[in-house]
Amino acid sequence: MAPKAKTVYVCSSCGFESPRWGGKCPSCGEWNTLSEEVRAPQRAAASGSAAGRAADVRSLRDIHPEGEQRTRTGLSELDRVLGGGIVRGALMLIGGDPGIGKSTLLLQICEHVGREMSILYVSGEESQRQIKLRADRLGVQSDSLSVLCETDMETVIGAMQGHRPDLLILDSIQTMCLADISSSPGSVTQVRECTAAVMRAAKAADIPVFIVGHVNKDGAIAGPKVMEHIVDCVLYFEGDPHTSYRMLRCVKNRYGATNEIGVFEMRDRGLAEVENPSMMLLSGRPVNVSGTCVACVMEGTRPVLSEIQALATKTSFPSPRRTASGFDYNRMYLLLAVLEKRAGYAFYNQDVYINIIGGLKLDETACDLPVCIALASSLLDLPVDEKTIAIGEVGLGGEVRSVTHLETRLREAQRVGFDTAIVPKHNLKMIDPSQFPGLKLVGVSYLREAINAIKLK
Repeated sequence: MAPKAKTVYVCSSCGFESPRWGGKCPSCGEWNTLSEEVRAPQRAAASGSAAGRAADVRSLRDIHPEGEQRTRTGLSELDRVLGGGIVRGALMLIGGDPGIGKSTLLLQICEHVGREMSILYVSGEESQRQIKLRADRLGVQSDSLSVLCETDMETVIGAMQGHRPDLLILDSIQTMCLADISSSPGSVTQVRECTAAVMRAAKAADIPVFIVGHVNKDGAIAGPKVMEHIVDCVLYFEGDPHTSYRMLRCVKNRYGATNEIGVFEMRDRGLAEVENPSMMLLSGRPVNVSGTCVACVMEGTRPVLSEIQALATKTSFPSPRRTASGFDYNRMYLLLAVLEKRAGYAFYNQDVYINIIGGLKLDETACDLPVCIALASSLLDLPVDEKTIAIGEVGLGGEVRSVTHLETRLREAQRVGFDTAIVPKHNLKMIDPSQFPGLKLVGVSYLREAINAIKLK
């Protein structure tokens, strides 16, 4: 008797499979994420050595790869994030909120890449006419760009093998489906299997592929986490839809550094590069206003200056409110406790708000000191000098601890025009202050010293 199809429940957040439905996923703890899928029975594998093809096993010493070939995209910010350009045979996943500019970015690079490579643009969301209209608006007139509107993954792979493009763009993976899988397009199983299918075809033909992925309500790429493990590069396109600035962040890259960012500005004719993100993030800073301090974070190999704003106001409720945007909520509570215990500044009767300007998310411990200074500045209603920057990690004992890449951070502050930098005293022993003319370096060992150094008394 033929085996029957079985029903499983798959978590759309983490990919966990359960034989029965539950309101809460046992793996990731998310609620209402288990969806029903019907699995067809798998065919039994043939026994013996003839069941599989011969394995190509070679010694590492006998493998002689060609020199790494990277193709420039025409956007230096994107090349920075990718590690220098597109690697042949690489599978790159780019995710972001709807309307953030994913399709616009990929269509823009076709103008430059199309001068050297043939491109196949596969869309499961737009018609060929719609893509043509958007290409005309962006000024994309490449003769090497071909368009296919299709949602069947087997048809897409067949077109790729027949057309043999030098670059494949798949927009988006959630619209693709395999006919032999009964679940609907966008389901966990379909996304996983479609990604694996295009990966096998692209690796066999040595074709680089850009895959567009939608994100869920938590900001993660929709589908199982295993999809990010399959690809070579994972990019997130971030930004506030109400502002024009966009940030492209790399969280995984097998051919370059991770945590690199590229900054763009959305304009009428597409995305424009922002070559100086520090000046962009610091533009429009208030003058002689309390509760602001500038921090310098390392985004990959790039130092970026960002303004931290804090507001402490007397509460009228028994439980003070705490809100953080762009900064870790639990880290804010830790720093508030250190300020109260080690520096003597009471926030128990204050509503506290922290905001990072420009949509950046600061998760580096080097931002501890500027956050504390901004909080103390707001509490005392005394402004910090606009030409002063603070860098340092704050420990539970109120000590200011050393940070990495201090010289790189100070050069960026010097280039932008800052004249005073409050840094950990231990770091000063490892650098030469004469390398930074015009920049006064103030070394501090404890949080209270740092606050006194900016005349917050």
